[in-house]
Order: sequence, then C-alpha cells, then structure tokens
Amino acid sequence: MIRLARTDDLPRLQDIERAAGEAFRGLGMDQIADDEPFSLDEMNVYVGAGRAWVWVDGLDYPLAYLLTDIVDGNAHVEQVSVHPDQAHQGLGRELLHAARVWARGHGMHRQTLSTFRDVPWNAPYYRRLGFQTLDAGSWGPELARLMEHEAELGLTRWPRVAMWRPVVPPT
Repeated sequence: MIRLARTDDLPRLQDIERAAGEAFRGLGMDQIADDEPFSLDEMNVYVGAGRAWVWVDGLDYPLAYLLTDIVDGNAHVEQVSVHPDQAHQGLGRELLHAARVWARGHGMHRQTLSTFRDVPWNAPYYRRLGFQTLDAGSWGPELARLMEHEAELGLTRWPRVAMWRPVVPPT
C-alpha cells in the first residue's frame, strides 16, 4: 500500500536507500553505493510539502519510497529506492505512478528524472515505464542547473540522462 511518508518513517527511508545503493558495487560504482541519503532534515522538507510517498507492508512498515521535486514546473523524481529484499515486485513502478497522479492533480504536464544511462535498473527500466530521453536542448533552466550540479558531484563519471514522460498516459 502507498501512503504519504511521515517524519517517523525517515530513518527507515535512509536505511532503504543505503541497502538499495549496494547494488551499484557490483557495477564498480562504489562512489554511488557509498553516497549517503539525504539528512533527516532534508527528507522532512519533502514530508512537509506532501511530496514523499512510501510503500508499506501490512504492518505499515516502509519497504520503498519516492521523493519528488518541482523542476521547471514538472514533477521531478528526486529519489526512488526499493529495499533489495522487495525488488522486482513493482513497488517502484507503483510509487512512480502515485507521483504521476499527484503531478496530474497539481496541473503539471511532465514527470522528469535524471538517471544513469547504462545501469539496468535505471534508464532501461524507466524506458519500459514510458519515459523518454530528454535532449539537453530541451532542458529547462532548472533541469539544466540540476544536471550541472550532478556533474559537479562527479556523477557523470558514468553516463547520465534526463528523462520524461507525460503525466497523462497516451490514449
């Protein structure tokens, strides 16, 4: 079940992200695996804004989560993480859908994200969900700054892409 995240969920969300990040070690991406999640204060901003969702089990225990920013007037997926024990069960897909519905309800037209181009559970996964690569010439000013910031952090050591999909699925 998906619900809005609460402040008391946040330490567990950090644990989920750390556990999910371990998969990057197998690709030689230790810098990514070692990257710390947002602080509790940073995550709490998303909770307060109603832009943090969790997938919980029957005991209301978080197993996955998603944070959304607003970038160039679009719903931008800042982070989506699924605990590896729950991988391949559609939790990430459902969280992305919940954020898509939220975006539609807030009058937005696109859901965007930035991700690793060649990591199987990144860009190839998002393509299967209907996301398309967004060429740099189509980036708005905020997305361009975000992509520049990612480059400053060294994330472009591995190829990155910005992606988008409409918040209203094609008919």
